[in-house]
Amino acid sequence: MKRLLAAPLVLSLAACASTSPRATAASELRVATFNLYHDKAEWPKRLPLIVEQLRALDADVIALQEVLQTADLPNQAQTLGDTLGYSVQFVSTDPEGQPHRYGNALLTRLPVIERDWTRLQPLDDSRSLGHARLRFDGKPLDVYFTHLHWTLDGGAIRREQLEDARRFIARRDDAVPSLVLGDFNAPATAPELAVLEGFVDTFGALHPGADAAGTTTLNPQFFDDRARIDLVFAQAGRFDVREARIVLDTPGADGTWPSDHFGTFVVLRPTGR
Repeated sequence: MKRLLAAPLVLSLAACASTSPRATAASELRVATFNLYHDKAEWPKRLPLIVEQLRALDADVIALQEVLQTADLPNQAQTLGDTLGYSVQFVSTDPEGQPHRYGNALLTRLPVIERDWTRLQPLDDSRSLGHARLRFDGKPLDVYFTHLHWTLDGGAIRREQLEDARRFIARRDDAVPSLVLGDFNAPATAPELAVLEGFVDTFGALHPGADAAGTTTLNPQFFDDRARIDLVFAQAGRFDVREARIVLDTPGADGTWPSDHFGTFVVLRPTGR
């Protein structure tokens, strides 16, 4: 069972925000992250529900975690991408060509300039960081996506993974605005996430009292813990946060839930700085 680290630390946030309806200029970037829960909890019943709720978000970029493919199950991210009309980047530490592969994915309808990924230390934890350089509103945008170590006492491992991720991100020094999103298996206020200094927890920036009020991305139907661990970090000073909400949190008529997690959805406007 997935567990959380809930040690508090105030993360300095540097973005101000205001809400905005969808009828906006094309320069608003719509971003979501969502943990699929691989093939558990009757995937065939969950799939149409996920498709319906993702389609309603009309997102430009969607990060997915716990993506599975097997000899009998087509890659879940590819299935979603094909259905919704997105290109798909699947990242796994499992060898290419192996029938069983498990990892993370990025779905996007934006033009892709380049793609890359790296394994994260420690290598025996089988974690990765994916990267896509996209073109948004005529300019490049870097999107990094990940799923960090899961154990309750694993803060030191998550810190090592984030330090490794920062080194990978730092290889690019061309000042392109960046996002880091995914399932961090720790709330934004956890000490190890301070490694992301210079990035803003977008949901927390818009809803500073949400965590104290018990906002969660862990579906209470599956977890006793309540915590917001599915996060979208935006480079400070490069984006205004226009909207942020918890999504994929509605069951179907038969009581089926999209996943054991809820998703996070944000609308950002690049500031041009």
